[in-house]
Amino acid sequence: MKVIAINGSPRKKWNTATLLEKALEGAVSEGAETEIIHLYDLNFKGCTSCFACKLKGETAMENAR
Repeated sequence: MKVIAINGSPRKKWNTATLLEKALEGAVSEGAETEIIHLYDLNFKGCTSCFACKLKGETAMENAR
């Protein structure tokens, strides 16, 4: 089993990250493979609510191409 924790906080060593790390430690103790992903490390641009997908009748993924 693989457990992935996603940290949405910009602080990698504060409360949210600490809680996620402790949860992953519990998963490891039960034999799981774990990974933590810090969203602020990713170059990600989400939806900007431009409604282009709705105006053209397409999905957001089709507009990304």
